Amino acid sequence: MKWYKKLHWQIIIGLVLGLIWGLVANFVGLNEFTIDYIKPIGTIFIKLLVLIAVPLVLVSLVTGVTSLNDTTQLSRMGGKTVIIYAITTVFAISIGLATVNIMKPGKSLPVETREQLQATYSENLDDRSETAKEVMERGPLDFFVNIVPENFFDAASDNSNMLQVVFVAILLGIGIIQIGGKKAETLTNFFDAFNDVIIRIVELIMLTAPYGVFALMASLLIDLAGDDLGKALELLYALGWYCLAVLIGLTIHVFVVYATLFKATSNMKLTTFFRAIQPAMLLGFSTSSSAATLPVTMERVEKNLGVKEEVASFVLPIGATVNMDGTSLYQAVAAVFIAQALGMDLTLLQQLTIVITATAASIGAAGVPGAGIIMLVIVLESVQVPTAGIALILGVDRILDMFRTMVNVTGDAAVSVAVASSEGMLGDAHLDD
Repeated sequence: MKWYKKLHWQIIIGLVLGLIWGLVANFVGLNEFTIDYIKPIGTIFIKLLVLIAVPLVLVSLVTGVTSLNDTTQLSRMGGKTVIIYAITTVFAISIGLATVNIMKPGKSLPVETREQLQATYSENLDDRSETAKEVMERGPLDFFVNIVPENFFDAASDNSNMLQVVFVAILLGIGIIQIGGKKAETLTNFFDAFNDVIIRIVELIMLTAPYGVFALMASLLIDLAGDDLGKALELLYALGWYCLAVLIGLTIHVFVVYATLFKATSNMKLTTFFRAIQPAMLLGFSTSSSAATLPVTMERVEKNLGVKEEVASFVLPIGATVNMDGTSLYQAVAAVFIAQALGMDLTLLQQLTIVITATAASIGAAGVPGAGIIMLVIVLESVQVPTAGIALILGVDRILDMFRTMVNVTGDAAVSVAVASSEGMLGDAHLDD
């Protein structure tokens, strides 16, 4: 197969051309045309991915549970999934804290820049602070209470309730196992066929991926820069050291933590993993949404990494909701950066508090729109750093969100490989498209 026919190369080409279009449009005055006629293509692409996510999770998980035919294995797999997700999150936060303490990006932010950023973005904080307050007021077991839906159709109508869909799918799969006989066989065959249909639809949607990514990147540049690209570049320059600290932390986490995870649980090389998962990583970067990327992540993990369907359909939906390695690392860097910029020195105890709070917040804020900033409000409150300082980083949050979502998606796939290998459900990786 010629290189330009491979999906990940088509997505990269779409991404680069989108950035070029955004730059040209800004210079020649085509911003309005881009927003009116190009951005909707990207919006439709994301909607298609989100549309198929719930039915994909439901049917693939029911199929996976019924093929296991063993509830003991299911509970064991669930325990491993949660433990590994929690461990990688703690490592992510620790790496973030180490990076920001070594680089000290907040110390290099000029006072004038700090005041200007706070004046520009402070008005955007009110709604997020209120939502964060609601999350903090939840009871200790509210997370588990919210997993059980009162109405399945209501849960299925909102992708932020993906854990509720997972719960219903597991319950349905167990019910089918329990009844046995011809009825169970009929239902199993139905979900098998339904699953094949959903996978085919995902493949059709992915044919439009290069065009969707082009539109998303072109409109992103317009949204960030507005009518003045110079202001966007000035903002990036002012917060460049902070952005670099986040990116270095994310890179270390991916190449050290995930590589170590593979060595401990499987024989898979990190390069093999990356080659197989590239399209999902690029889509995570383009869409800034783990949920929207979920159908592609599942397809690549099953078809190209050799993870059995019963593992992928269980581990990945949970990860897309509660696993936020990239976001948690960003919380640590952002919290200490804001403290440094405001002239505050956080003690070791306060930084340990960040580790604990950010880990808990990654679960507590699951399913909440704009979870990254809301988690950060919770973390700052825990160490008595003024939440108004978030205004300092809001200008570059959208760009960093793309990178941290890509790491979140990568982490979901990495954990699915680890769990599959530990359960003897990892086949050979198939690296062709």
